[in-house]
Amino acid sequence: WRALGSCRGADVMLRAGCEVVRRVASRGATAARVQGSAATKSALAAPVARSGVVPRADVAIHNCCSTRGFAGASAASSGHGHGHGGSGDTTETIDVTFHEKDGSVTTVKAPIGQSMLEVAHRNDIELEGACEGSLACSTCHVIINSTQVYDSLPEPDDDENDMLDLAFGLTETSRLGCQVFASKEIDGMVLSLPKATRNFYVDDFVPKPH
Repeated sequence: WRALGSCRGADVMLRAGCEVVRRVASRGATAARVQGSAATKSALAAPVARSGVVPRADVAIHNCCSTRGFAGASAASSGHGHGHGGSGDTTETIDVTFHEKDGSVTTVKAPIGQSMLEVAHRNDIELEGACEGSLACSTCHVIINSTQVYDSLPEPDDDENDMLDLAFGLTETSRLGCQVFASKEIDGMVLSLPKATRNFYVDDFVPKPH
């Protein structure tokens, strides 16, 4: 009986020892899993911190805010443009009235700096201009109806005077339309087109620069 009791006592002690070992091993495994999970999270977070990459949720919020900001800026810009008239065309103009050959009267807007020949062509007014403004003909001859307006213009140079000498129906206020340019000083100017023109322009003629 003593021997049997000793064996049973040894068996109990062995089982108790095994249970202790199992619990310790289980705790160790749990601790290892926790540490492994933490290490994994740290490893994943490190590249993000180094690269500055924002997590997906934050990226979506960031993009949403950026899109709204862009749309707001675009709307503000669009509103600013409409506040200035929308078309964006700020070219200054003056009024010029043409008395045409057929007796009709046409008033048009002439952009500042544009010649009367250009203004006439842009508005379908029959002012010939055979040499296209190169001072080689008198077909853009116009008559200014006001001596005051005529006197406010720069004086014609020798080339223009030479062509005016060839013009049909020359008057004291005659000018070539290609040499009269729109300016604020002549706003409201009235021009008459002669009933006829003299075209001495030759197709083979090469106009000299001016």
